[in-house]
Order: sequence, then C-alpha cells, then structure tokens
Amino acid sequence: MAAYINRSLSQMAGDGPSIRGSSLVGGPGGDTRNLHDSTSPLQIFVKAKKKINGIFVEIEDYVRNTASYMQSLEKEQSIIQPEERVQVESYIQKVKGIRDVLTRDHMKVAFFGRTSNGKSTVINAMLRDKILPSGIGHTTNCFLQVEGSENGEAYLVTEDSKEKQNVKSVGQLAHALCKERLGESTLVRIFWPKDKCLLLRDDVVFVDSPGIDVSPNLDEWIDRHCLDADVFVLVANAESTLMVTEKNFFHKVSTRLSKPNIFILNNRWDASASEPEFLDQRNEQSEVRGQHMERTVDFLVRELKVCSQKEANERIFFVSAKEVLQARLMEQKGQPAHAGALAEGFPTRYFEFQDFERKFEECISKSAVKTKFAQHSQRGKLIASEIHTVMDGVYERAEQFKSEKALAKKELYDRLNYTEQQLRMITQEMKEKIHQMVEDVEQRVSKALSEEIRRLSVLVDEFNLPFHPEQLVLNVYKKELHAHVENGLGSNLRARLSTALAMNIENSQREMTERMSSLLPPEKKQVSLSVLPRREPFEILYRLNCDNLCADFHEDLEFRFSWGITALINRFTGKQGHRIALHNYAHMVPRDILSPSETLDVAQIKFPTNQPSDDWSIPSRLLMASIGSQGTMGGLLVAGFLLKTVGWRLILVTGAVYGCLYLYERLTWTNKAKERAFKRQYVAHATKKLRLIVDLTSANCSHQVQQELSSTFARLCHLVDEASTDMDEAIKSLEKELRTLEEAAASAKSLRNKANYLAQELAMFEETYLQCDN
Repeated sequence: MAAYINRSLSQMAGDGPSIRGSSLVGGPGGDTRNLHDSTSPLQIFVKAKKKINGIFVEIEDYVRNTASYMQSLEKEQSIIQPEERVQVESYIQKVKGIRDVLTRDHMKVAFFGRTSNGKSTVINAMLRDKILPSGIGHTTNCFLQVEGSENGEAYLVTEDSKEKQNVKSVGQLAHALCKERLGESTLVRIFWPKDKCLLLRDDVVFVDSPGIDVSPNLDEWIDRHCLDADVFVLVANAESTLMVTEKNFFHKVSTRLSKPNIFILNNRWDASASEPEFLDQRNEQSEVRGQHMERTVDFLVRELKVCSQKEANERIFFVSAKEVLQARLMEQKGQPAHAGALAEGFPTRYFEFQDFERKFEECISKSAVKTKFAQHSQRGKLIASEIHTVMDGVYERAEQFKSEKALAKKELYDRLNYTEQQLRMITQEMKEKIHQMVEDVEQRVSKALSEEIRRLSVLVDEFNLPFHPEQLVLNVYKKELHAHVENGLGSNLRARLSTALAMNIENSQREMTERMSSLLPPEKKQVSLSVLPRREPFEILYRLNCDNLCADFHEDLEFRFSWGITALINRFTGKQGHRIALHNYAHMVPRDILSPSETLDVAQIKFPTNQPSDDWSIPSRLLMASIGSQGTMGGLLVAGFLLKTVGWRLILVTGAVYGCLYLYERLTWTNKAKERAFKRQYVAHATKKLRLIVDLTSANCSHQVQQELSSTFARLCHLVDEASTDMDEAIKSLEKELRTLEEAAASAKSLRNKANYLAQELAMFEETYLQCDN
C-alpha cells in the first residue's frame, strides 16, 4: 500500500501541472487559434480584461477628443447642436465609470456552507498556504476576501478603515471566538502576494463566509457579497446530507441571479476511507457517494434548475481539503506530499481536488468573462454607435454647409470679377462721355459769350443810372456799370445755356447712376440714390469779373466837333485813316512855320509807310501839313489857297454853315451826350477785354461741368469700390469658414471612422472571448 501511495503521489506531482496545462486561455491578441497555448483557463479572463481595458482606454481618449472637438465648434450652432455636445460630454463620466469598474473587476468565487464544513480549509488548500483561520467549530465570524497584492506585501484592511494591518491579525479579527467580534456582514480584505499563488496572480478573489446556519441575515449577505460573484462553492460535510439551511440559501441566490454557477464540494471525504464499503469496493463508487450524488444532482437540476444533468455531474466533487492542504504544505517544505497521516485513497481524493480546481478555473473564467465584460462591451458598442450617429450628422451638416459656402464663394468671386470688368469698361466709357460733354460745353459757352459780347451795347444801353461827369460820381457809375454788365452777361448766358446744360448733366449723372447701380448689391442700391444730382439743378457759374477786367478803362469826355478837319479826314480815309503817318512828310514842311505843339502833332500822325511819295501833289502835301499843324500859319495858307480857288462867297457861306454846325454840336454836348459817348467808349473797351477772356471763361465752365460729372462718377465708383471691398472681405470670410468646415468635416469623418473602429474592436473582443467555446 505504501508503494502504491508513493507511486501515486509521484505521478500526481508530475501530472498536476499537465492537467492545468490542458486548459484554454486567450492569446495575447485575442486570436482563438492561440487559446490553447497557455497553461491556465484563468488566463482567458486575464487577457480578456487586459484587452477590454485597452479598448476602453481608447474609448475614453476618443470620447474626450470628441467632446473637445465639439467644444471647439460650440459657436458653430449650425453644425453642432447643444444637445449633441451635452450628450457626448455625458459619455466621459460613463466611460470613466466603466474603466474604474473594469480596473477593479476580477473573478470572484464565494464559499458558503454550514459551520465547520471546512470552507476556510478549502480556500487555504487552493491558495497552498494557511491564510484563513480554521479549526474545530465556528471559526469565521465575518466575510474574508482574499485577493492579490500588487506590491508583493501581505496585509489586511477592514471595511471601515484604510489602514494596513498585519495579516497575522486576521485570526484575531475574524475568529468567532474573538472577544471583539466584527459584524457578520463586515468585509475584511486580505491582500496576499500574487507570486505565492497562481490563482491570485490570475485575478481570482476568494470570499470566505460565516456559517449560513448561524445568521438569519442571508438576504443582506447576498445583496452585499454575492451579486457580483462568478462562482459559488457550497462546501458540504460528506458525513451528512444537504441541510435545509444550505438549500434555502441557494434558493435565495437563484432568485437574485440568473442560473448561478454552483459547485458542491463534499468535504471530509477522507472519513469514508474507514467505511467497509470503501474497503470492499475500492474500484466502484460507494453507496454513500451515490447517495450524495443523487441528492446534490437533484438539488441542482430539479430544485434550483441552474444546470443540466450532465453539467451537474461535472460540478459535484468528493474531496478532503485538510489532506490537500497538508500535502501542499509538505511540498512547499520540500517533503513528499504523502508524508504524514493520510487515509487510504488519498491520491484519488487529491486528483479529484485537482479536477475540481481545473473545472472550477474553466467555469469561473468563462463565467467571469461573460458576466464582467459582456455588459461593458455592449455599453461600449452603444456609446461608439451613438457617437458615430452624432459624428455622422455633424459630418453631413459640415459637408452640406461646405457646399453651400463654396457655391456662395464662387458666386461672389464671379460677381466680383464681373463688377471689376464692368467698372473698367464703364469708367472708360464715362471718361469719353465726360470729355465729349466738356468739349461741347466749352464750344457752347464760347459761342454764346461771343454773341453776347457782340450785343454788349444793348446791355450797356439798358443801364440807366443817373450820369454825371464829376469824377467821384463817375467812379461810382463805372462800378455799378461793371456789376450791371457782369450780371447781365451772366443772366443771358444762363438763360441760353443753363437749362440745356443742366439737363444734359442730369441725364449723364442718371445714366452713370443707373449703370453703376447695376453693379451694386441690392442692399447698397438705395445708397446710390443719394449720389444723384441735387434737388436744385446744377448751375454753371460764369465768372467774368468785369470790375477787374475793365479797371484800366479811362473815359474821354472832351468835346470833339464831328465835322472838324481831323474828323473829316478820318471819315475820308475810313478804316485806314489811323494808319497815315505824316511824320514821313514832316521833313517837307518847314519847321519854322510850326509851333512846338504842332511839331509834336505832326510827328504823332501816322501815314501808311508803304504809300509812295510821288502819289501826293505839292498842294496836297501843304494842305495836309497845314491841317496837321492846326496853327495860325497853317490856317492862313489853307484859307488863301481856297480863296484863290473857289471864291470868297462860297467860302463865306460854307463857313457860316460850318459855324452853325459847330455851334449846334457845342450846344448839344450835354450830360446825355457825354453819357452816350461814355457808353460807346466803355462798350468798345469792354468788348476788347471780354474777347480776351472768351476762351478762359469757356474753359472755366467746362471745368465746372467736368468737376461735377467727375465727382458724381467718383462717388459712384467709391460705392462700387466699397461693394467690391465688401465682396472681397466676404470671400475671405467664406474662405475662412470653408477651412473651418473642411477641418470640421475631416475631424468628424475621422471621429466617425474611429467609432467604427472601436465598435469593430469590441465585436472582435466578443467574438474572441464571449462567443468562442472556452
């Protein structure tokens, strides 16, 4: 028998790991083809947890980026709706909460049973160390949760404190015989180094409970410690049958959880080794085992309805936790596992405990992956789907607005080009039209002013201010006459020209306004009306300034006999009389017969220089000399010459008539005659002066017309330039909006695609870890 035990233990020691090695785990990338490459089924949960945590890290970054993106477009109310931004921002806390839960998620197994059934011993055996207090009687008075320590320390933390306590005090805190007992529902968390236990390293958490037969608070236990458990292990006493208390507890569990995973360990099976049936029927199942199997299967299948008949047979085990713990403690000390007092059949019970561990690992891994991650995966897919919908709407709106803005930009750009082209064309046409109008005005004014100058005597005759030759009065008279002539000429020119010119200018301005208004946007066309001609027609100012122009006029009001010899000669010679130059013949008249004044007069008389000297007879020369001298000797010579020629009677009659004429004119040389002479002299002088400024005045008038039309056109051009500037600014604004919309659309598309990617990642996760046959 000893040889058999040694052989079995050595085989057990060699085969134990091989049994675990045949379990299923997920590969690093979640590929189902690699699920059989690891050593423990628990690695499926570990890898699934790592995978889904990595996915939710991406989801959290994605949600934050999406929220930041929507905040950046908060002003773009047409693209981002406020409720969409609020919706996306709400996902930040949701994803953070999921991540916190995922970080804490682990495979939780809860051990329940009556007092002294060996719950703590089973956990110690699985942990391969004596961590929890165990012994005879009621030993555990509260819930003890054993989980892996990240920093390799061994300590415990009570429920109402974060202080780390020495793990050795667990016996005092949790033992039922301790004087300072904790509450039955109180949880004490025990952190044990992961490197000392494979189960803890693989994220398994063990929960030991007080005996379910010592407390009526089963409902509170279930609510506080059982709802998140993946596997329930009922530790029963193989020396007795299932009690009503145990059944009632799991009935309550099954009402709160849908088909909980329940394993039943018939502990202390080593006691059956001393029974006669066991000694006589070693290779067959004992009657006690059969009875236990029948009752427990009936409990799981018919009463709880949590599994099938086949599954129930796989979840009922007959073990001795105390033997297994003792054997594993011996192995850790380097001694054989069979050392110590062991009952008959220990290898079989040891192998069955290992079989329980293997199936437990497979079950808890499969269950934990589904219960812990399936819901989170669905929530992650829902979040990705909802954000995808939001981003799809944002993308479509951004694309729609981008198309509208691009079309508006193209229309503005075409309109701007058209406006510039039309402006250049209209400017050239208006320049030519203004030039033609300026030339026409200049010709009209020049012609009208010339005609008015020819009629200047009529205008002067209309001046009826009292005339007096006194110099002071005469100065006032001349000043008023200057004003009368200037006003009269201006009035006549306005009467002849202003109406036609004003109509032409108004028509030109209206044509300018209409053509330029066609280049303005509708909202600016009304503004162009203010550029139209004033309510009063444009009027040209004819600035003649007669006061300064005729300032050098000097009247000659001395009496001049119209039948005097000089006047007759002037009439005789006509228009050429003023050209006779007597000084050409002065050397023929003796200087001694001329007075100094006569000599001067002769010298001032001009005769045509091209008149030949032989055309004049000697008497004629003497006559002209005597006439020109106006002296006594000259008169005597002429008188003697006439007396000898015609006789004295005729000379007497002629002299009498001549004297009467002289007397008549001398008597009629009144102020009226002087006024007429003054006006004739003024008309002659003013006519000559005004003719000098005809071109200047016409140029001045044309310049006024040019300035009026040019200023009107300039104001219209300024409006068009403003409209062009506004269109250019609008194009730049549209370009900026287009860039914003393009960036928004690109980001929305990228975020939408990222949502698809995350949904695919979660779908692959579900296909790998939730849908495959673990």
